Amino acid sequence: MDLEITNYNNRYQIKGTLNKLSLKTFNEHFANIFDKLDDVLLDIERVKGIDRAGVMALAKLHNESITKSKRLSIIGLGCKELYQHFKSEDQPQRSEENDTMASAIVAA
Repeated sequence: MDLEITNYNNRYQIKGTLNKLSLKTFNEHFANIFDKLDDVLLDIERVKGIDRAGVMALAKLHNESITKSKRLSIIGLGCKELYQHFKSEDQPQRSEENDTMASAIVAA
C-alpha cells in the first residue's frame, strides 16, 4: 500500500506503509515543517507497516523538533513494529520491593 498523508489544522494523518520505498513522499511532505509550524501532530493509527527506515524518519523528525524547540506529538496505535522498536530500546528496571520487572513508560 502506498503512503498517503492528509492534513487538517496541523494534524497529519499517515495512512499506508512507511518504508524505504515511501520515504521520499514522507520526507518531501515534512521537509522544513518546523520552519512553518510550532506544533505538529502525527496520527499513525492507519499505518499498516513500518520498517527501520520509517522508524528512523520519525526519529529524525522528532530530533528536528527538539533542535528547533517545537512540539511534535505522535498519536494512534499504528503498527506493532513501531512499538516493538521502541520497546526493545527501553531497558526493564527491576523493582527491589517486589523483585519483579517493570518498564518505564514515557508519555509526551
